[in-house]
Amino acid sequence: MAFSSRHRVIVMSSDYSLTNEQNMVRDTVRRMAQEKIAPLAAEVDDTGVFPTAITDQFKELGLFGLAFPESYGGSDMGILSSALVLEEIGRVCSSSAIVCAAPIITGRLILEYGGDDQKNSFLPRIVSGDLTATIALFETDAGSDPEKISAYAEKTGKQYIINGRKGLVDLADKAGLIIVFARAKNSGVNKGISAFLIEKDTASWAIERTVEKMGATAVHACDLAFEDCPVPEKGRLGEEGSGREIAVRASGLNCILTAARGLGIAQAALDYSLNYTQERVQFGRPISSFQGIQFMLADMATLVETGRCLVYKACAEVDRGQAEGYYLGAMAKCFVSDVAMKVSTDAIQLLGGYGYMKDHPVERMMRDAKLTQLAEGTNYTQHVLLAEGLFDL
Repeated sequence: MAFSSRHRVIVMSSDYSLTNEQNMVRDTVRRMAQEKIAPLAAEVDDTGVFPTAITDQFKELGLFGLAFPESYGGSDMGILSSALVLEEIGRVCSSSAIVCAAPIITGRLILEYGGDDQKNSFLPRIVSGDLTATIALFETDAGSDPEKISAYAEKTGKQYIINGRKGLVDLADKAGLIIVFARAKNSGVNKGISAFLIEKDTASWAIERTVEKMGATAVHACDLAFEDCPVPEKGRLGEEGSGREIAVRASGLNCILTAARGLGIAQAALDYSLNYTQERVQFGRPISSFQGIQFMLADMATLVETGRCLVYKACAEVDRGQAEGYYLGAMAKCFVSDVAMKVSTDAIQLLGGYGYMKDHPVERMMRDAKLTQLAEGTNYTQHVLLAEGLFDL
């Protein structure tokens, strides 16, 4: 999954300022998130149950359609606008941000690689929020590397028969559509990978188990089994054998939107720390008056703002049609997820023992931040890919 050597020198426009319309979207979603999602966030985390009321808010504001053309019911505002939305939602509830992001990623893959019938069938329903979609790529022995997957598809006549297992598929229990990656039978590892659109009512696949997580608990990670699962030829996404390319694009989109979610977590941890340190009194004065605390907060704020610049620039380049935007997106995912982890951990430290208690949300922020370091390939994996792009390894 290495990036092309063209990424070794990156020369791009520095303009990623927000339009008036994007500012309006961000401010609207910020108000909604604070008023409608924030009061439910702790309960969502405790129960692992995602309320339909939150999904209804996403539908009402048209958030699923921001990155899609008007011809499919979207508002054609691009990936940057979607990232702004996920940042604001991620500030209050990471599970909600993941639920909002999943249809954007799958829908964009269909938009780019799907045929007209596939686009017309699925995109309007994804955009409206009536169809939840997700991706099944990960396997226990392959991780997120499409070249090592063992699930296979055997073509018989005008259909494929898929066999194999997929692990940790977010939202598979809610999804009406899953993009499944499998290799051609007898093609050998590293060859013949294709992507398939499998609808919920397709026979011969099942959820084997739901895996409990330490964070983002309302987004259930599921292990799936496919046993002689039939998929019509028209259900293949893209050309036969193009699955690796599609998987790389999915990874690029996932990196960008994961970074946006992580940015929201980091900003929330910083905001909470700023408020708490001004209210917490020790030795007769607010702890925010101590220079050591001030320096810590200044470093946290610097990291958050640096991450924001990188995320926004990556999104702007993708919206301009520049492939280098996905390379920047991988950088953003690595940097911002580490920032989210550090800032949320520092927030706990600033609150002292109280930060470790569920009375305050920073412990939840830290748990959710950790997932951003692991999602879409660990940061160690992303660093290897970034280096390959730099040195053309």
